[in-house]
Amino acid sequence: MFTSGSTGRPKGVVAPHRALVSTFVGPDYLEFRADDVYLQSSPVSWDAFALEVFSALFHGGRTVLPVGSRTDLDEIAGLVAGCGVTVLQLSASLFNVLVDDCPGLFAGLRTVMTAGEAASVSHVARVCERHPGLRVLNGYGPVESMGFTTSQLVESVVEGAASVPIGVPLAGKQVFVLDGWLRPVPVGVPGELYVAGSGLAHGYVGRAGLTGERFVACPFGGAGERMYRTGDLGRWRADGALEFLRRADDQVKVRGFRIEPREIEAALTRHERIVQCAVVVREDRPGDKRLVAYIVPVPGSRLDTEEVRRFVGGALPEYMVPAAFVALDALPLTTNGKLDRKALP
Repeated sequence: MFTSGSTGRPKGVVAPHRALVSTFVGPDYLEFRADDVYLQSSPVSWDAFALEVFSALFHGGRTVLPVGSRTDLDEIAGLVAGCGVTVLQLSASLFNVLVDDCPGLFAGLRTVMTAGEAASVSHVARVCERHPGLRVLNGYGPVESMGFTTSQLVESVVEGAASVPIGVPLAGKQVFVLDGWLRPVPVGVPGELYVAGSGLAHGYVGRAGLTGERFVACPFGGAGERMYRTGDLGRWRADGALEFLRRADDQVKVRGFRIEPREIEAALTRHERIVQCAVVVREDRPGDKRLVAYIVPVPGSRLDTEEVRRFVGGALPEYMVPAAFVALDALPLTTNGKLDRKALP
């Protein structure tokens, strides 16, 4: 399977058959059943495609295939209702759009899983409140570990929560939260996430140097065992679940201050008339870095950017308040259903 990574250069990930089988046979995070109907909403090149096809093939279920190759919200809603889809797996960005634009779609589902990006606290909370019988899962894992490495069943979201936990490792897989010397960090302390176990890939095809850099010896396993350095930061919670913090390279520096855009996004989504947002650093003139917030208002409402600025300023330090606010009808998505940062105006 191919992943573009942070550079945009495609990387071929070579995974053994056992990585696929062990992710969808044995672990029971989806409560795999023969009467389940899955919707194939992910592109073939994305690891999430495996869940939508092999979960059905391995357990006697069915997979509904869309007609087109592009993500179409109306087609997704129509297939879910018309074909009796019971399990729906979505990227976090696509999940958010469907919660906003097609809320009735979730009524007939048994399970919905969001993954691929950090889950939106407000959107997950809305689904849990409106559909108490629905199993809402938040998944995490890179393609180098056959995608799904941890899973969290979300029954409710605590008011004021900053994130949705990504849960615990699936059976046969391991996750380590380590410091710069590959030592486990205490509960509550941030560290880099490393994954190991039955889902691990062999490496990158034709790129031995990159394979050696990211697939390293595992000090917690037997001779020859390896683990994958994800480049993500996380921490263990007191209840035993993992919390995703951010990409290790997501922290930005603006005017000498270190800033995490997700903190600003969390503050923005607490505004009652903002349903989605994305915060990025733009450098349209060399050396002039500025925070820009792209916001999607509640349908039918108008946002006063100065009022939004005051709202954010009341929750965050001045240096974290974006220099500009850009209202959009919707955030642009890639073919994988993730936020397309390059397409932001």
